[in-house]
Formats: sequence, structure tokens, C-alpha cells
Amino acid sequence: MMNFQQMMKQAQDMQLKIQQMQEKLMDVEVEGESGGGMVKVVMTCAGKLTRITIDNSLMNSDKETLEDLIVAAVNNATEAKDGRIKSETRSMMEGLGLPSDMNLPF
Repeated sequence: MMNFQQMMKQAQDMQLKIQQMQEKLMDVEVEGESGGGMVKVVMTCAGKLTRITIDNSLMNSDKETLEDLIVAAVNNATEAKDGRIKSETRSMMEGLGLPSDMNLPF
């Protein structure tokens, strides 16, 4: 049976690992696209949109089509970001010897 001091140390270690992972992911970029790659967006895992690239051929498209493609690309990047965070969390949990499906407060 684990004593209280060991539990506290393990909790502090886990808190530090979570903080390190969050700091690392702040700068990790993911990409989302739509329209077969005609609209691409890049965002950090912190959710900050850093770049939007729009194919020149879309400049003559109607406004609504372009808006829809941008929204779709941002949503795809958000899904990629969430997947990356989940993957990093799973790896960290396994590295700590904890269940990888344990919910953490992010």
C-alpha cells in the first residue's frame, strides 16, 4: 500500500508532466484544409490560428463559398488539434504508468 507522501509526490510529478505537456503543445502546429486543399489553415494546439492559405483560383468564387471553405478548414484543424492533444495525453499517462483513458482537466 502506498503511503501518503508517495501519493503526494506522484500527484506533483503528474501535475508537472501535465504542465510540461501543455507548454510543449502551445507551439505545436496542426493543419486543416478544405476544398481539396484549396483552403488551408494552421493553428497551434493552444487553438491560436497562425496562418490561412487560399488558392488563387478561389478569389473569383462567391463570398459564401469562400466563407464555408474557411470554416470547414478551421474545423478540420480544430479536430487535428484535439486529436494531437489526446494522443500526447495518452502517451504521457502511459509513461506515468496510469490508465491512458483517464480523464484529465484540460
